[in-house]
Amino acid sequence: MILVIAEQRDGVLNKASWEAIVAAQQTGQVVQVAVAGAALDAVAAELAVAEVEAVLTVEHASLEVYTPDGFVAAFAEVVTSTDPGLVFLSHTYQTREFAPRLAARLGRSLITDCVAFKTWGGRTPTDLKFVRPMFQGKFVADVAPIGPSPHFVSFQIGAFRPDSLNRGPATAEVRSQPVALESGMIRQTAEPPFQEAKQAVDLTQAERIVAVGRGIKGQEHIALVEKLAASLGAEVAASRPICDSGWLPMDRQVGSSGQTVAPKLYLALGISGAIQHLVGMKGARTIVAVNKDADAPIFEVADLGIVADLFEVVPALISALEADA
Repeated sequence: MILVIAEQRDGVLNKASWEAIVAAQQTGQVVQVAVAGAALDAVAAELAVAEVEAVLTVEHASLEVYTPDGFVAAFAEVVTSTDPGLVFLSHTYQTREFAPRLAARLGRSLITDCVAFKTWGGRTPTDLKFVRPMFQGKFVADVAPIGPSPHFVSFQIGAFRPDSLNRGPATAEVRSQPVALESGMIRQTAEPPFQEAKQAVDLTQAERIVAVGRGIKGQEHIALVEKLAASLGAEVAASRPICDSGWLPMDRQVGSSGQTVAPKLYLALGISGAIQHLVGMKGARTIVAVNKDADAPIFEVADLGIVADLFEVVPALISALEADA
C-alpha cells in the first residue's frame, strides 16, 4: 500500500497533492490518502473523488496551524499504524521542512524532488526506483531506496499531471485517524507564512503564466508583459537575470533557483531556455515560446514556437485578446 500525504491550508487543498496521488495510482498499488489539520470535512470530501482505498483525516486542535513538530509527531503515528510500503508527498515548501524530520524520526530513507519512477528488472512491481534531477537538472539519476520500508518519496511539481487522476465510481471511504498529541510535543510557535514582498505570489498554483527573459531589453518594457498577462488572466514570471536585475521581485523567478511550476499555459517571451530555467517550467501542459533566435533552446521544449521579435508579437496578442473580450 502507498500512503499519500496531502497538503491543505485553511481548508484549501494544495493542488500539488493531486500530482502525488496520480503518481501513487500509476504504480498500480493500493492507495490511501492522509491529510492533517482541523475541520477537514470539506477537504476530505474533495479528496474522496479519487480512486483510492480510503481518505484518512488526521484531526487535532494542535494541527490546525502547521508546525513541523506537530506534523512529524502526528504522521509518525499515522505511518506506524497504517504500515505502508511507500509514502508519497509533493515536493512543496512544507514537505521540504517536515518530511526529512519525519523520515529520520522513523529511521527510514527519503528520496526528494523526483520526476518519475521505474520498476526494477526482474523484481516485483512493488520494487521501484525513482528518477530525480542532479546538478541543477543537467543529469538525472535512478535512485533505489535501501533499508526497511516505508520509504519516503517526494515528487517535483509538474512531474505528474492532475488531469490524469483516476476518479472512483463512488466516493472513497473517509475515516478518522486518531493521534495522541500532547502539548509538550510541539515546541514551536507558528507565525504567519513568510512573504518576501507584499505582492509575493505562489506561482505553483497558477494556471497561466507569462514569463519574460532578457529579450525584454529594459525594465520599462515590463509593463507590456504585465498588460498581456492581465489580458490572459495570467501571472507574470521571469528568468533569473530579470530578477537579479531587480526588474521583477525574486518571488517571480522560475527555475532551479526559483519556483518550479506546472501551469496549463506557459508563455515564454524572450527566454533563451537555459537548463536552469527549463527545469522549473518543463512540467507545463502547453508551452508557447516567442524568440527571435530560431536556435534558442526554448524551442526544443515548446509546443508552439514563434520566431519573431516579442515587441511585434505581444502588442498583436494584446489587440487580439482585447478585441475578443
